[in-house]
Amino acid sequence: MTTPRPEQATTAPPPGCPAHQPPPAVTPLYGATVADDPHGLYARMREQHGSVAPIELEPGVEAWLVLGYAELLELTRNEQLFSKDSRRWRVPREGRLKADSRLLPMTSWRPTLLNLDGAEHRRLRGAVAQTLARIDHRQLRQTTEAAANCLIDSWGPDGTADLISQYARRLPLLVFTRLLGLPAETGPHLIELISHFVDSSEKSVRANAEFQAILIDLVRRRRAEPGADLTSWLLAHPAGLTDEEAVHHLVVILVAGNETTINWTGNTLRLLLTDRRFRATLTGGRLTVSDALDEVLWRDPPTQNFPGRWATGDTMLGGQYISAGDMLVLGLAGANADPAVHGAGGVGGNRAHLAWGAGQHVCPAQHPARLIVETAVETLLHRLPDLQLAVSGHELAWRPSPWSRALVSLPVLYSAFTPPRTPAPERPAWTSPAVAPPAESTPAPSTPSPSTPSDATSTPRTPASGQPDRRPWWNSLAGWWSGR
Repeated sequence: MTTPRPEQATTAPPPGCPAHQPPPAVTPLYGATVADDPHGLYARMREQHGSVAPIELEPGVEAWLVLGYAELLELTRNEQLFSKDSRRWRVPREGRLKADSRLLPMTSWRPTLLNLDGAEHRRLRGAVAQTLARIDHRQLRQTTEAAANCLIDSWGPDGTADLISQYARRLPLLVFTRLLGLPAETGPHLIELISHFVDSSEKSVRANAEFQAILIDLVRRRRAEPGADLTSWLLAHPAGLTDEEAVHHLVVILVAGNETTINWTGNTLRLLLTDRRFRATLTGGRLTVSDALDEVLWRDPPTQNFPGRWATGDTMLGGQYISAGDMLVLGLAGANADPAVHGAGGVGGNRAHLAWGAGQHVCPAQHPARLIVETAVETLLHRLPDLQLAVSGHELAWRPSPWSRALVSLPVLYSAFTPPRTPAPERPAWTSPAVAPPAESTPAPSTPSPSTPSDATSTPRTPASGQPDRRPWWNSLAGWWSGR
């Protein structure tokens, strides 16, 4: 990975050139260590290699993990040197990527804003970003609160719940289906379908086909009869998306947006229940839910690593010799922990983190995602004011994924429900205000500090009384995001 290719060897490099050095030892970015202690892993890699570290994504497949805050900004802002087009990756060209590789879902090229540079990326990104900007935030909050209350009311009378499987994993998709213009009853059904192909159950093939059919039918219906929803707005955008492009981007919104929101919700609830600085929030403490959301984006972002960029030519980054065709992985969590941007002041609401990426490919859905997560957390805390963990904070387990930072479960206890504040409309009528897409810039770094979760502060109690590509690529995409 770091040695020159044969055609480069005709002229000997000068003494001291990185090409003289032997290939550095690579760190596997898979296995239990990534889930159990990712912060320790990134710190060790930074100490050994600096801001750009050699990694192995699976046996025999090498890449670079960018851990430096400044280096990650350089990587994401220079598409001339670092492209989003995965067709530049030399590992598959050299026949070193297995046909069943788990890397395929997120590295195979697709006609989406995730895989393009330049004018074509700007066309598709403009369509998606401006479509998302038309969401009425007041109505989005009402819809999220209504869905959250329905889920909470569905729990049994024993005073126990798993906030991942019974709340965080169900809520976002219920909201997204309404945003997209799908019937209300489709939300629970899509959750079931995605669970089948994420878990590779015996029903996964049928679930894939049904999921595909739902989105194709939605695009066709909205093309013929537009409504006040994201699908109709996307199809009507001046960028002129084809049916195939529209379906691909609905998949990105449903799968990537859903999984990220799930993890952000779960990680925020964990922080509130395990960290003494935030625990008082449950009874009106100084730190707010918004503070917790920001701390999670610094410390345990929903996506901790993200592929990727591909070098368009031989170059240097962070002191490492990068060869043309090398893959570079965005180390979002590692870059957030870069000592160069830390100080003694703490996070304090600072949003200069890199959890959403940076540059032209920064996530366009961050504002509605924040509103959904904030509403989900606030609604839960209002309804269950004595909520507490059912286990020690150290017993919580993380999914073994190098990509997502996701809890396996979050078991809790509570004694009673508090009635909802005010009933939200059963189905808000979405409006389409003329809102320009927000400016996308990365703020200057301030002085974040990592949180140090502690055990829960309460002792557990006994519970009281056009035809898209036929390949079902979202199957693997959902599994990739889920870390399964």
